[in-house]
Amino acid sequence: MKNLILIILGGALINNVVLNQFLGICSFLGVSKQMKASASLGGAVIFVMTIASAVASLLYDYVLKPLGIDFMKTIVFILVIAALVQIVEMFLKKTSPAVYKSLGIYLPLITTNCAVLGVALTNVQNEYNFIESVLAGFGTAIGFTLAIILLASIRSRIREEDLPAPLRGAPIVLISAALMSIAFMGFSGLAF
Repeated sequence: MKNLILIILGGALINNVVLNQFLGICSFLGVSKQMKASASLGGAVIFVMTIASAVASLLYDYVLKPLGIDFMKTIVFILVIAALVQIVEMFLKKTSPAVYKSLGIYLPLITTNCAVLGVALTNVQNEYNFIESVLAGFGTAIGFTLAIILLASIRSRIREEDLPAPLRGAPIVLISAALMSIAFMGFSGLAF
């Protein structure tokens, strides 16, 4: 049980996919302009990353590895992720057009979000079983969501401040993300 908790916390805080591994930066910086869009993308990433981790684990353990074609894992995982993103996109378009529109191009970009693919590949590399893979995917997605929501709240606060002209826009956002990354490094000392 301790190992499973460590996998979740490790993915969410200690090895945060955005702030520690620097994967998924494009959607992290692009969508974090609005809190609602950030939370919606975070929810979509939680769903896609968790399910993709589960499906990728099953496919790797029961299809790719036994057939000796485990070298195809990257291509297979990309196809799984693309299919899941299409399902999420159709669901959001049908049930919540406003959220679908606010996410814009960043929803289909989950397909190419290296964070989602990175988790699936890391799970295989770490030789996680099915449960560990699902929890690693879930924990990592929680970490992504936490990071993007934190940056969105910081950006909403920054918009209210009178900043010097050279810091406005992208520079202050990058500085904020860097400071968040440094803050998350403090979690690396967690011990169980």
